[in-house]
Amino acid sequence: MRAAPTRQRFSGFILHMVNGSARSGARAGLPSTRAGGRVLVLLAILLAAHAGGAHAAEGPFIPIDLGTLLGGSTSFAYAVNDSGQVVGFSETAAGGAFHAFLWTAAGGAVDLGTLGGRGSEAHGVNASGQVVGFSETVAGGAYHAFSWTVKGGMIDLGTLGGSFSVAEAVNDSGEVVGWAETADGALHAFSWTVKGGMIDLGTLGGSFSFAFGVNNGGQVVGRSDTAGGGPHAFSWTAAGGMVDLGILGGSFSVGEAVNDSGQVVGGGDTAAGPVHAFSWTAAGGMVDLGTLGNASEASGVNASGQVVGSSEVFLGGVWDVHAFSRTAAGGMVDLGTLGDRGSEASGVNASGQVVGVTCLTTGTACEAHAVLWQPIANLGCDATLAGCNLRGANLAGAYLKDGDLRRANLRSANLARANLSGADLTGANLGGANLTNADLAGANLTGANVKGVVWFNTICPDGTNSDANKGTCVGHL
Repeated sequence: MRAAPTRQRFSGFILHMVNGSARSGARAGLPSTRAGGRVLVLLAILLAAHAGGAHAAEGPFIPIDLGTLLGGSTSFAYAVNDSGQVVGFSETAAGGAFHAFLWTAAGGAVDLGTLGGRGSEAHGVNASGQVVGFSETVAGGAYHAFSWTVKGGMIDLGTLGGSFSVAEAVNDSGEVVGWAETADGALHAFSWTVKGGMIDLGTLGGSFSFAFGVNNGGQVVGRSDTAGGGPHAFSWTAAGGMVDLGILGGSFSVGEAVNDSGQVVGGGDTAAGPVHAFSWTAAGGMVDLGTLGNASEASGVNASGQVVGSSEVFLGGVWDVHAFSRTAAGGMVDLGTLGDRGSEASGVNASGQVVGVTCLTTGTACEAHAVLWQPIANLGCDATLAGCNLRGANLAGAYLKDGDLRRANLRSANLARANLSGADLTGANLGGANLTNADLAGANLTGANVKGVVWFNTICPDGTNSDANKGTCVGHL
């Protein structure tokens, strides 16, 4: 059996560091998320040479650590639907295998299992909660695209005649797109429906093509080798077939996602060399979206045209990679990290929630964690959390280090696992809040109401642990 090629969904630096320190058997053999050309692989080289850390200031988004989800130490988030359901994959507790997951704020992560083999990954989710991705099968360890629903479980979508396939996205009518090996060993983009099965979408003249996104009109986007050899972003429709979207002045481009208006986003190299994120429309063609400092690539777009992705940023004298969100009105905004080396965004929903991954360093190893960036506007706040009414808000896992939360109403808020170290909580109302496993080291709680707070394994402002203080941080503020 021919080995599956690898296409990194993330730019490379996180997978590079995770794979470099991975436990035996953890992710070996899996088609390394979106094979064949996520165009920021060059960042892995840059970041391998420049170690450093950066902390995000409070901005229009709150980074929320979704944890490791299935009992292991590593997780990745790929996509989010308009209901806030997040899909991706996480290391499991038993043996370190990676399994696809579906996460909700109310229920946490659900292990979607496999097609009979050891590993699986989820890459897309639609409005009804249908999840797609790929999984190892029983037969010979081959990897096949799957579709999963609550009612039907995980279903094998087959291949294009070869040994493996990967599903990347699904629209609200259940049309699944991805890429698969053909009988002659080539890799071709496909579209799959219940009625029509798996259909080969062809190429732009070359041997290989990959589909990465599909909208509710059935417009499919991805990248294909051209007759001249260079991979170009494409748009495919049943009526028009595969159309070359061009380049940004360099030699290659890739289309990563498309919204229902037909806006396509992705990345391509420029005439000057660095890869830049782009937005393409039928009316305006391919437009360079710029960067946070050097290279960038877009990976998701919602109905309002909010674009998300990743870009190099120069902080503290070193180059790093940070997730970004971009709107026409606000430009490109750095989404920051969970306080460590880097982050990458992979998807965005209609309410502006962004999902992706960040790297948390443990010793010399990078532990990748799935992350959700919550717009503070969704919580009823304007430009700051100071003085904001966050009563009952679910902020479990929130990264609020050094945040300005003066006079914020956090009564009955869920702040379990939240990083509040160094935060200014002067005059805040924390009555009845859940601070289980939260970190308050160095936080200022002068005048704060802490009546009825749930303290459990909480790091108190003075650095002690609530469990060693008879179950409270009162007297250690």
